[in-house]
Amino acid sequence: MRPAVPSPAPPAAPSVKGQITGKHVLIGVVLFFGLVVGVDAFFVVKAYSTFSGQVASNPYEAGLAFNRTLALREREAALGWTAEAAVPRPGVVALRMKDKTGRPLSTLSLTGTLERPATEIGRQVLAFTPTGDGWYQAGARLDGAWDLRATARNAQDQFEIETRLVGQ
Repeated sequence: MRPAVPSPAPPAAPSVKGQITGKHVLIGVVLFFGLVVGVDAFFVVKAYSTFSGQVASNPYEAGLAFNRTLALREREAALGWTAEAAVPRPGVVALRMKDKTGRPLSTLSLTGTLERPATEIGRQVLAFTPTGDGWYQAGARLDGAWDLRATARNAQDQFEIETRLVGQ
């Protein structure tokens, strides 16, 4: 029997200059995510360090206006008035006002505006006229969705109405 001759080791694959290996991919991924985390951390620190904590540029005045709004809402609740909005026919906006006992209020002065929910383009100013039994009407272009903001007044009271209308 012949002694076994060890087989020669396979020759090492020659290294090709510029070939991407697993080591290169690992380094690239780590550097990429390290850069992303570093930039995010920079922006978080800058945002936190430059935020004054102040939401309104005039917080005192905004607080006073909010207090006036709360007082108005309390007066409106005490009045007990209710408003019903409708689009009885194309091109007409109607509001029906009632007091706390359900009787129609026919001697009010009503003004209002129609605005698009997402833009200020096409804002319409409304002047309502009484039509009887607590109903008030104003002409308006109603194509699609509109936000109605109206104010009803008499000699001493005021009531604000906000609702969404959808026309043809």
